[in-house]
Amino acid sequence: MKKLFLVLGLLGSWITFAQQEPQYTQYMYNTVSVNPGYAGTRGVASILGLYRQQWAGLEGAPETAQFSIHSPISYRGHGLGLSIINDEIGPSRDTYVNASFSYKLQLGYDTWLNLGIMAGGSFLEVNYDKLNIHDPGDPELSGRLSKFSPNIGAGAYLHASNWYVGLSVPALLETHFYDDIQQSVAKEKMHFYLIGGYVFDLSPTLKFKPAALVKAVSGAPLGVDVSANFLFNEKFTLGAAYRWDAAVSALAGFSITEGLHVGYTYDWDTTGLGNYNSGTHEVFLRFEFVSSSRNRMISPRFF
Repeated sequence: MKKLFLVLGLLGSWITFAQQEPQYTQYMYNTVSVNPGYAGTRGVASILGLYRQQWAGLEGAPETAQFSIHSPISYRGHGLGLSIINDEIGPSRDTYVNASFSYKLQLGYDTWLNLGIMAGGSFLEVNYDKLNIHDPGDPELSGRLSKFSPNIGAGAYLHASNWYVGLSVPALLETHFYDDIQQSVAKEKMHFYLIGGYVFDLSPTLKFKPAALVKAVSGAPLGVDVSANFLFNEKFTLGAAYRWDAAVSALAGFSITEGLHVGYTYDWDTTGLGNYNSGTHEVFLRFEFVSSSRNRMISPRFF
């Protein structure tokens, strides 16, 4: 049984290296992690903490923790943000640290375009001692490997009070890992993200919020996420999501106070790997400084 879990864990590692960047089910609330143009668009300082446990019960499965903060920094709405992501899978840990800046342009009465850039880097650490090595004496597979890779990204975020569309490339620099082991070279490639959503007013107390995320990277299948959320009384959110050929999800959220919101999702795998794990859990907590009338958002925001 341990050997089976090891094989599946390595399979999971291979899949994650193929997708390379962390994935989220609640991407509509976590946009600043993939698009620097989102920084400051909430209209107030916004802090988000997120934890994702993928493929629960499977040894070596991915775990992702994130902290992000962003805020407008001028009366014109230009934004500044910081995102820290810790992504662990098997023996490897990847920590991303990026700062974002967005420049806001008003295109119409209720339409804005934020152009953003992000800069930072990632710290990769691999602990070979966590592996069950066939040849323990292999010097190439012992101890730890550490590597820092710089990063530059860019994005555009077009939005109004009830819709948004964003296009971004979070990492413009391609990075080679394990350069000293030519038999096992991993290359981190550029990822392109297209995100969009709309808010429909179905009644004074009910809103419908569909959203979609498309992720493209050379050498991997196109990633497509679609979701449909219903917002009741601007307090409680309930919905479902589908990740193409990968998972179906249930989503729920609640506004504890005007500035404090919590959300949770559960993913069911639709692949064969679903037979060996008990699903994926993702929870986030978002706090926004909206207590004073001076800092309140001019119009309600639902994304």
